[in-house]
Amino acid sequence: MRIEISIARQTLNLLDDAETIVRSYSVSTATRGAGERKGSFCTPRGRHLIRAKIGAQQPANTVFIGRRPSGEVHSPELAERFPQRDWILTRILWLSGCEPGRNRLGDVDTMRRYIYIHGSPDTAPMGRPGSIGCIRMRNADIVELFELVPPYTPVNISED
Repeated sequence: MRIEISIARQTLNLLDDAETIVRSYSVSTATRGAGERKGSFCTPRGRHLIRAKIGAQQPANTVFIGRRPSGEVHSPELAERFPQRDWILTRILWLSGCEPGRNRLGDVDTMRRYIYIHGSPDTAPMGRPGSIGCIRMRNADIVELFELVPPYTPVNISED
């Protein structure tokens, strides 16, 4: 099983060992495009793996801050009170780069940049760039994906 993310198509495909697409989701990658540098607010390319799965058993729309449930549940009222927050909701799949010098170690380290596949408010548009580096998904989609993939699932992020 592996994940293929296309920045150009704004899609995430889950493939089985026979290379058959098991699930396909619309996502939102970085507004600033592809890039690996710390502070770039870009989505990193290349080979990664899911280093940690965070949020099992949490209700949908659970708000995470620093990878921990904040005790809040996202709602239109909460969003109105905190309009500048970059919402990380429901589940987190924390990515780690596998290519030293490209997306691992130094100032290009995906994990140290806190790049995740995560849930977003239902009002967040999918199918077009909009994040500050992470891969955003609809909450129902991230719950489904979270249940389907084990830790260390390979993830490839490409510009095609």
